[in-house]
Amino acid sequence: MKTTRRGFEVVRSPGALAVRKWILLCLLACVLAVCGSAMEAPLFIAVSAAVQQAPEPAHPVAKSQQERDDFNQAYALTNAKAAEAAANEFSAKYPGSDLRHYLYSNAMLRYQQENNPAKMLEMGEKVLTLDQDNPLALVLTATAVADGLGDHERDRERKVGIVKRNANRAIQVAETSFSSSGAPGAALYKTTLQAMAYSALGIAKLKTGDDAGAEKDLMTAAELRKIRPDAYVWYHLALAQDHRKKYAAALNSVEQALQLASSNPELQKLAEAEHERLFSLARAPRNAGPQ
Repeated sequence: MKTTRRGFEVVRSPGALAVRKWILLCLLACVLAVCGSAMEAPLFIAVSAAVQQAPEPAHPVAKSQQERDDFNQAYALTNAKAAEAAANEFSAKYPGSDLRHYLYSNAMLRYQQENNPAKMLEMGEKVLTLDQDNPLALVLTATAVADGLGDHERDRERKVGIVKRNANRAIQVAETSFSSSGAPGAALYKTTLQAMAYSALGIAKLKTGDDAGAEKDLMTAAELRKIRPDAYVWYHLALAQDHRKKYAAALNSVEQALQLASSNPELQKLAEAEHERLFSLARAPRNAGPQ
């Protein structure tokens, strides 16, 4: 499913999150560090060596061995629905536990794995209820809302507000928490969080007609992601530049997207169509816009 504005197609499907699964695995690394041997599920093992360099947060403290055992059992679940149920059960049994938001974080990422952005958003909101500055939940809720933003929703402005609030807060938290950290992987973790937050801001602006703002935010996201460039960001940057009649720049951006989109047939098809359009426009002098 896509949303179209002025003839340009903006990706807004559950697959939009799947395109960036490596980012979510990177963000997951900080959550992985808190439970030691409880994290032996295949998803956790799949995190690359570079991602495993992410900074380790403070270890949560269980108030009893039973609480710790129940937590480890719940955290080991790999099915999203089961992980959510276990998080709810644990929260009811230990309403004052400092471990609750880690279980909801686990459920949030399990729903992402299962390509269920609505439930991922729901779990992210639960995390933020318990930990309002959790950078992982801030950036993923902003991303889910931005990706799902439609053209004619009654609460459109409220959703745009959520994207702005959560994405901007994620950028601030990442900057203050990891800029001076000497931990291995801190810089990568910070820029990954911030890139995804800027991407969410850019997508929301693109869908609401602020093409200049979208171009700025998406360009920032692309700059932050030089180590692992993202086809999703480059494609939407091309759309923003196309809207602004910056055809040569848009052509360069969509070519970057095409180089990276082979693993996502839907995105590749859209990028190919945009490339064909821009290829002709960029060579028509009468249509040349500001570069």
